[in-house]
Amino acid sequence: MTKPAPLTIKDIARNLGVSVSTVSRALKDHPDISPETKLMIKTYAEQVNYRPNVLALSLRRQKSYTIGLIIPAIVHHYFSSVISGMEELAYKEGYNLIICQSNENQHREAINLQTLIDHRVDGILVSLSKTTQTFDPFIEAFESGLPIVFFDRICPDIETDRIVTDDFHGGRIATEHLLKRGCKNILHLAAPQHLIIGKGRYEGYCEALKNKGLPIKEELTLKCDTPEEVMALEKHIIDLAPRIDGVFAVNDSTAIAAIQVLQKAGFRVPDDIAVVGFGDGPNAKIIHPELTTVVQKGYEMGRASVRLLLQRLNNPGAAISPQTITFKPVMKVRESA
Repeated sequence: MTKPAPLTIKDIARNLGVSVSTVSRALKDHPDISPETKLMIKTYAEQVNYRPNVLALSLRRQKSYTIGLIIPAIVHHYFSSVISGMEELAYKEGYNLIICQSNENQHREAINLQTLIDHRVDGILVSLSKTTQTFDPFIEAFESGLPIVFFDRICPDIETDRIVTDDFHGGRIATEHLLKRGCKNILHLAAPQHLIIGKGRYEGYCEALKNKGLPIKEELTLKCDTPEEVMALEKHIIDLAPRIDGVFAVNDSTAIAAIQVLQKAGFRVPDDIAVVGFGDGPNAKIIHPELTTVVQKGYEMGRASVRLLLQRLNNPGAAISPQTITFKPVMKVRESA
């Protein structure tokens, strides 16, 4: 069975006995069209389920009113809260969001980027995958004139707009909180150091130790930033446990997995070992004891990312200097530390 062709404004005009321009202007609320005619045309358009041809509109206006988003994973609370902030503002401003996830894979990330370019998005919002170490696809896209805003995990090689958390500050206050509790041997479960967020949080951890006059012990920093990696290193973490009194994990999911491993081995949290995470997702209040963590403002960062991109899209050709907006995290003290 042949699929019926979608209704056009020419069909509406013919069926209602008015001109095409009258239909077009009525659907756009043009003041030259009487309220009665507008009501008649809009009511009929709704009855016949008329939808404008977005492709034709985008070709005519040289604008698709879509924004591309590439994130590592939708399942993370931080990224889902970022998306909520982005979608709310984008929708309010007449844009739709096309969401792609890289699953922490550089090759898939490059495919996502090309797919969004092929779909003629007006601009792109990006948080890099943890495996991304070459930025050529993004450099090429940016140099071709495509507006790009990086957030959270940014590209250091492109001078473009950025939204970031002050990860150094976050790492420092997390470690300082453990030090104030009396901890002196703090295990850091760290992200890859080629990621700016991982490097910043580690350097904040080191700064807090230095300020307290404590040594930085290499054996107390483990590359371990997922629950799966915690489980893979379970025996090693348990072997270290008698020598530590605190844990600063680079994100909440890693901190929660560490609590579970320690409790399973008979260690009490926070009495024997205090634990601090980073992120403040919903799971922070589900784990027992509830997780003390550094709060990331994902929703606000999402809105700020869209706001920067819209500034570019609404002022094409304007010489706007690249901006970096930094969000300062704060501690959320609960029961684990």
